[in-house]
Amino acid sequence: MEYSEIDYAVDDRVATITLDRPDRLNAFTYQMHVELIDAFDRADDDDAVRAVVVTGRGRGFCAGADLGAAGGSTFDHTELLATQKQHRDEGGLVSLRIFECTKPVLAAINGPAVGVGVTMTLPMDIRLASDVARFGFVFARRGLVPEAASSWFLPRVVGVNRAAEWTYTGRVFPAQEALDAGLVRSVHPADELLPATYAIAREIADNTSAVSVALTRQMLWRMLGEPHPMAAHRLDSRGIDYMGASADAREGVTSFLEKRPAAFTMRPSRDMPDYYPWWEEPEFS
Repeated sequence: MEYSEIDYAVDDRVATITLDRPDRLNAFTYQMHVELIDAFDRADDDDAVRAVVVTGRGRGFCAGADLGAAGGSTFDHTELLATQKQHRDEGGLVSLRIFECTKPVLAAINGPAVGVGVTMTLPMDIRLASDVARFGFVFARRGLVPEAASSWFLPRVVGVNRAAEWTYTGRVFPAQEALDAGLVRSVHPADELLPATYAIAREIADNTSAVSVALTRQMLWRMLGEPHPMAAHRLDSRGIDYMGASADAREGVTSFLEKRPAAFTMRPSRDMPDYYPWWEEPEFS
């Protein structure tokens, strides 16, 4: 696919997805949602990609849905629903695709992140912000409700108290408040944001097993919905059995004993265990 509203580039095993509508503060559109899903498909299909960084072009990360074209009718799907049974929120489709990604996803939030501009970052694993970034779950101020599956993600990221305050008031808040609440990992001067983000991506790419990270990412996210730690114990046990007998585990231990960098060879496209994806099994045992 050729992209018109995002940019996709891979350098030294890190894919960078840049929201690329700087004249509109990278406001979200239907086309952008299509391109983002395709970009995450590309990243997942490419074993040379070990991590994904998402950022925005210009002075904004993403100012939310583009309201300019349809105005007050932007979110009115009455006409669409007359011809089909349901409408699926495009922001939610993006969030679910990120959630399913096998690669770690880092957000470099370089400016305003409002509405879907912030909710799309919630299924990303590590969020860093510029000191000029601003955040807002502004839906109630637009007569809407939270979208992009954020009613599931946000309380898990910052707790229900903070999630309630931010979504009920719809107020825009600064990067320091996002840091204090745990929404972002760290806040950086604008010119230091991407280097700090890439440093974490490089730490992952240079030192870890791609299959270990792919499994760990899904284990962490999926276990958030389990009611008892026994589910994690069952899954951990299967993972340890599979990875413990793998080439990557042998290399990881041997390289440690030999005091040299590991050279992992397993790839998510071909070497995931046969129990993956475990959440699609009709019965978990």
